[in-house]
Amino acid sequence: MNDDSSIVRLTATLREEVSRLRPGDRLPSSRELVRLHNVSPVTVSRAIGRLAAEGRVITRPGSGAYVAPAITRGGDSADMSWQTVALGDRVVDDSEVSGLLTAPPEGVIPLTGGYLNPVLRPSRALSAAASRALRRPDVWAMPPLAGLPELRRWFAQELGGDVTPSDVLIVSGGQSALIHAFRALAAPGTPVLVETPTYPGALAAARATGLRATAVPVDRDGVRPELLAEAFAVTGARVFLCQPTLHNPTGATLSLERREQVLAIARAAGAFVIEDDYARYFTTAPVPPPLVALDAHGTVVHINSLTKVLSPSLRVAGVVARGPAARRLRASQLVESFFVARPLQETALEFVGSPAWRRHLATLGTELALRRDTLAAALTARMPGAGIHLVPRGGLHLWVRLPEDLDEEAVVEAAGRAGALVSPGRIYYPAEPPGPRIRVTHSAAVHTAELVEGVRRLATALDTR
Repeated sequence: MNDDSSIVRLTATLREEVSRLRPGDRLPSSRELVRLHNVSPVTVSRAIGRLAAEGRVITRPGSGAYVAPAITRGGDSADMSWQTVALGDRVVDDSEVSGLLTAPPEGVIPLTGGYLNPVLRPSRALSAAASRALRRPDVWAMPPLAGLPELRRWFAQELGGDVTPSDVLIVSGGQSALIHAFRALAAPGTPVLVETPTYPGALAAARATGLRATAVPVDRDGVRPELLAEAFAVTGARVFLCQPTLHNPTGATLSLERREQVLAIARAAGAFVIEDDYARYFTTAPVPPPLVALDAHGTVVHINSLTKVLSPSLRVAGVVARGPAARRLRASQLVESFFVARPLQETALEFVGSPAWRRHLATLGTELALRRDTLAAALTARMPGAGIHLVPRGGLHLWVRLPEDLDEEAVVEAAGRAGALVSPGRIYYPAEPPGPRIRVTHSAAVHTAELVEGVRRLATALDTR
């Protein structure tokens, strides 16, 4: 996505323009560049970002982009070309993940992203929890390597079943948990089964750890058990990553019967199931218990993160594993980062142990249901030719099928030019996508009126593409 030809062309054009300007000169505004070059705000943002990375421009939030001061070096400039040979082809591709994390340009309505808009976050209560945490006598001491005992106990109690605090490892957020789980459970070069479509961050994590992601199709009820069994048999995989509750991006939730089938199939294959329970606090209707609560054999490695439901910067997650798998996970955490910073753990513990936690969940559930229904209604009214995969029992997203004659990338680009940012469906597939899709998010907008306006812009883009 970051290597799109329009970004490359605009970067080259702006690079040439910068070479003609003097240090300190201001480049045209993003709005002017969109109009002059007939590209989307996203393309402008990415092109400016590349020039900033090259040291050619300096960006000043709220002011614009300026030509960087000339750098004077003694003698010839350093030749870094030797690094190309030394580095080889061990590339970590962050393009799809960085696209989801990049803030939208000014004036663009975000219909994508995985975090709550600031108006939905309990920022004041989090600050109060952090203040209380910082007054604890041992807050700057080294924490137990597996995490604070009280926080591990809280994560265990959230899951039920026979999960104990000793089964829990505290790590730095859900993405870090995925990396640790992949490293601990599968050897580089081996296959890992994933739902298709699936979260791009999971695909990036699999590739970064040297694993081959193999697709297992889902339907409106989640992963299809018969195809999961076939995939285990054909590939010999020993790991299956799934999101049984409010699957990202489709919104599907596995029934209790399917959850039991998934566990039985994995046990028969002698395989692990990584349960990414990212959406457990985004449900607006009852859902079955997590897989780990149904597991008595150490089949499931469960991930529960507080980041998405509270704040992008509260990177605290609990990973549940048992047996040798747990020991490998703890070793991975220890070697990579020793432990999670104690002030973050203490803050998380203060917050989830306070009345503010339940108040936040209640308020958030009501708001997410309103936003989901508003988004679904707007899409149905404005884009009758598109199809919503399903209206989920909560969550942050809707998965939308576009008419088959549309070019997905052209739609996303046109939407950006119209002032609405959406996620292209292709980044959610480990193999060829079945047709044009987009993921539309309702949690990143400021309010429902902005959601409706964002859909209007998206629909306009479909009509004028």
